Amino acid sequence: MKKFTALVLACVLCLFACSALAADLKVGVILVGDETEGYTLAHMNGIKAAAANLGLADSQIIWKYKTPEDQTCYDAALDCIGQGCNLIISNSYGHQTYMVLAAEEYPDVTFVAMTGDFAALTGLDNFKNAFTKVYEARYVSGVVAGMKLAELLETGALSPEKQPNSFDADGNVKIGYVGAFDYAEVVSGYTAFFLGLRSIVPNVAMEVNYTNSWFDIDKEAAAAEALIAKGCVIIGQHADSTGAPAATQKLLDAGNVCYSVGYNVDMLPTAPTAALTSPTNEWSVFYTELFTKMQNGEEIAADWAEGFDTDAVAITELGSSCAAGTAEKVAEVIAAIKDGSLKVFDASTFTVDGATLTSAPVDMTIMDWATMTVAYEGETYEAIVDGAFEESTFRSAPYFALRIDGITEIK
Repeated sequence: MKKFTALVLACVLCLFACSALAADLKVGVILVGDETEGYTLAHMNGIKAAAANLGLADSQIIWKYKTPEDQTCYDAALDCIGQGCNLIISNSYGHQTYMVLAAEEYPDVTFVAMTGDFAALTGLDNFKNAFTKVYEARYVSGVVAGMKLAELLETGALSPEKQPNSFDADGNVKIGYVGAFDYAEVVSGYTAFFLGLRSIVPNVAMEVNYTNSWFDIDKEAAAAEALIAKGCVIIGQHADSTGAPAATQKLLDAGNVCYSVGYNVDMLPTAPTAALTSPTNEWSVFYTELFTKMQNGEEIAADWAEGFDTDAVAITELGSSCAAGTAEKVAEVIAAIKDGSLKVFDASTFTVDGATLTSAPVDMTIMDWATMTVAYEGETYEAIVDGAFEESTFRSAPYFALRIDGITEIK
């Protein structure tokens, strides 16, 4: 009986201790958008899921929506501190500079700049970066697109005779991609998508059309329409709205052969027969780990990056237009990524200016482009390791900025 009572008492004390730890955490969340924008919505859902898992109350999270990438971010961080936050998160690259200013002034507060790239170089113990290995999910979404493209070719629904505009002079099928900016993050993503697609259908060529905005429904729709007008059959995207999938659905309904691969959220409600899938981030994985470490007083890595290994990335539901056998192929590819037998940026699968790369030095130095001076001095690493480009290894943010053969950019 005494042992039972002691056990119950220990459990009660543990519950009180855990509750106390949870109560000690207050989180400020600085967002570039709101729930209407896919990228931000994915972060919001991840934070809410992590909070629910760990028993955080709604009052322990302060939300700052539609925060510009300027001094407003710094002001938002200070307001969160004034409200008692001891952990502050921002979700857009342009927030990083203002987050580090606040981190320098408030060493007892932990700051995490998502998609950032210089936390390890600042020398600040309270400033961190995090990103997922979403390029893995982009590769898999490319496989989904490739399976559809193979089906179209095999059934004769797509052919040079029926759709001559969809083939280039070398007989490659044209595919398109709506990109936000020509940053390494976007280049890494569209290259992974292209390589995944080309693993199924080798004879493809891709054109990337930049919008110079992370979220602009009209520009993204116009970019997709322009690509489809050129004959592109598959439209991928690294942009945050439903503009490209909606435009693709409209043109599919009008009789064009065109399908969409979205980003972050399920695009089936927007494009029920055009959407194939979307690569997405499962942010609850990171936020659960972050909040737990904050509660337990454990060390937080300066750079965090995880992929399929920890289920930190995924693809959304496969659309009804996907080719037969796609689910099985997806499972096979994800398993190969997990066991290391498939490397997304296997150097044997692409060339740069006609040559296979055996070396790709990557300089982690961060420049202040406004003054053309070095902001943070970083090391130079050899990114080709065992025949593959090692992405998100030397820091969490992507740094694959190579322009491989088979892809052109329209800026």
